[in-house]
Amino acid sequence: MLATLMTLLLFGQPSGPKGPNIILIVADDLGARDLGFTGSTFHKTPHLDKLAAQSAVFTQAYSACPVCSPSRAGLLTGQNPAKLHLTDWIPGQPTKPEQPLHRPNDLQALPKSTPTVATILRENGYATYHVGKWHLGGKGSSPTDHGFDINIAGDGSGSPKSYFAPFQSGNGGPMPGLEKAMTGEYLTDRLNVEARRLIKTHMQEDHSRPFFLHLSHFAPHTPLQAPEELIAQVPGTPSPGRQSNPIYAAMIASIDNGIGRLVETLEQLRLSENTVILFTSDNGGLCTTEGPKTPATYNGPLREGKGYLYEGGIRVPLFIFLPKQEKGIRDGQPAWGPDLTPTLLQLAGIKKDMATFDGISLLDRAKGNANETVSRTLAWHYPHYSNQGGRPGGVWREGPWKMIEFYETGRRELFHLERDPGENNNLAPGEPQRVAAMAARLEAWRKEAKVQTMTPNANYKPNPPGPRGIITLHGKTAEVIGKMLRFEPLPHKQTLGFWVVKEDSAWWEFTLEKPGEYQVEILQGCGNGSGGAELEISVGEEKVKHKVVETGGFQEFRPFVVGNIKLEGPGQKRLDMKALSKPGAAVGDVRQIRLLPQ
Repeated sequence: MLATLMTLLLFGQPSGPKGPNIILIVADDLGARDLGFTGSTFHKTPHLDKLAAQSAVFTQAYSACPVCSPSRAGLLTGQNPAKLHLTDWIPGQPTKPEQPLHRPNDLQALPKSTPTVATILRENGYATYHVGKWHLGGKGSSPTDHGFDINIAGDGSGSPKSYFAPFQSGNGGPMPGLEKAMTGEYLTDRLNVEARRLIKTHMQEDHSRPFFLHLSHFAPHTPLQAPEELIAQVPGTPSPGRQSNPIYAAMIASIDNGIGRLVETLEQLRLSENTVILFTSDNGGLCTTEGPKTPATYNGPLREGKGYLYEGGIRVPLFIFLPKQEKGIRDGQPAWGPDLTPTLLQLAGIKKDMATFDGISLLDRAKGNANETVSRTLAWHYPHYSNQGGRPGGVWREGPWKMIEFYETGRRELFHLERDPGENNNLAPGEPQRVAAMAARLEAWRKEAKVQTMTPNANYKPNPPGPRGIITLHGKTAEVIGKMLRFEPLPHKQTLGFWVVKEDSAWWEFTLEKPGEYQVEILQGCGNGSGGAELEISVGEEKVKHKVVETGGFQEFRPFVVGNIKLEGPGQKRLDMKALSKPGAAVGDVRQIRLLPQ
C-alpha cells in the first residue's frame, strides 16, 4: 500500500500512453463451462463473474488445438498452429505399437521466424512482461526470445512438479524468477503476486510507456493441488458425470481471487480506465482420468474434453474487458485463440496487414458495433493421439456446421451446432453431399497450409495377447460405423454406448499369435426395459450370438460367456460386432470383449 501511495504521489495519473495497457490472462485446461458466468453452479468465481458482466463475453470461443502448446502458439502469433508445424504438446509422446498411424515430426519450439504479439507490441513502444506457463520451447526459445522484456516462471515445461514451493518445473529444474520462495507457498498465488509487482514496478520506473502483461497460469492443470483452506470451502464430494471435484474448484478459486486483487491494484494505481483485460483458456477441461484426483471437471452438455476434437475439447471461455464500456454484452460470433493477436494489435493502434493472420480482430464486436453474426470458416488439424484418448483428425467448421474427419479410417461426422451443441446427433449418414463438400474444403486447406501429415506405423500391432494369451478388446480401441454409437471416455463409463440405432456397429483389429479355439466373453450393461437385443460377434466366417441381458443400468457391467470360435493363422485379425435386433430403446453398452484361449 505504501508503494502504491508513493507511486501516486510521484506520478499521479499516467500521462497518455500511445495505447492502452493490456493484460492477457490464460488459464490452463479450464473448461468452457467451469466458471459462474459460463454456467457453472459448482465453481465459485465471483471476481471473474463481475468482470465478465462488464465485458464482451464470446459464448462460442475456441482454442486452436485440443492441447496446450499449439493453442498457445496460435494465441500468441495469430496463426493456425498447423501452419507452424507445431501441432502437439511439447515434447509429445512417441508413436506406440497400438497406434496405426505415425506422428509427424512436429516442431519442439515456437519458430522465431513467426513474430509474436509481444514482439510487435514491443517494437511499437510497449513494455512486455510474461508471468507463468510458457511451454513453447526451452533454452533459446523462452519468452525473452519471443518479445518479452521480463520472464517469470516460463520455461519449456508444461506443468509444475508441485504447486507448493520450492517451485520446480515438470523437468525438475527451478522455475525462472521463483528460485526464492517460502516453503509451502502456493504457485497460483505467487504468480498473481508477481503480476501485481510487475505492474507496480512498471508504474514507478517506466510509466510513460504502456505495458503488455501475459499472465499465464499453470492452474488448473494437473497435478491437482490446492491449499487446504480453499478445498475446505468447497461443499460435497466428487460424483461422476457432474462438476464436483473440490481440489479443481479450489484451484479455480485461487485464480479468481488473484484476479480480484489484480483489479484492485489497477484501481489503486488509477489504471482501470486505461487497461484492457482479456481472459481465456488454452483448451477444454480435463474430463478423463490422467493422474491422481482426476477427472478434473465435466464439460456437459459439451461432448468430451481436453485431447478431443469435440466441443468439450476445444471450446473455451473468452471475454474482453474494455475500459469505460457502459454494459457487458454476450456475442455468439465464433471466435478462437488466433483472433487475439490481431485484436490486441488493433487495440494498441498498431497498423498491420490483418491478412497475414489466420485470426481476425474482435474489437468491433467487443465494442458492440457488430450486431450480426458472421458466418466464419475455422479449421483444425491434430495429427496425434492425445494422452486423454482422442484420436488424430481434422475439423472444418462452416457457419453452424461442423465436420470431423478421423485420419485412421477416414470416418466423418457432421453436426449442426446451433441445434445440437452437445454433438449427440451425427448427421453425416443423411448429408453425404454436404459432408463430401466440407471434406474437400478441409483437404484443400490442408494442402494450401502445407500441414504435416501422418504416415502408416510400420510397427503397428493392435490389441496383442496379454497374460495367458488372453486378447482383450476394450471399447476405447474400437472403430464405430453408423450414426450414434460411440466410445464414451468418462471414467464412470468407459464404454461403447449411445447404441440407439440398430444399424450402427463396431469393429476391432487384434493380433493373433497362437491359432486355435477361443472363448468369447463380453462385458455388457443394459438398463431395465432395454434388454433382449441380439448381438452377432464374428471373426471372418466364425460367428457367435449373444442376447443382451438387463443388468440394472447401462453402466452396471457384467461378463457373459457368448460361445467359442476357431481362429486360424497368426497375424492381424478383425472382430465385428453388430445388432441383429433392438427391442428396447437401446441395444446396450459394451465395455470390452475378451478372447480366451481354450
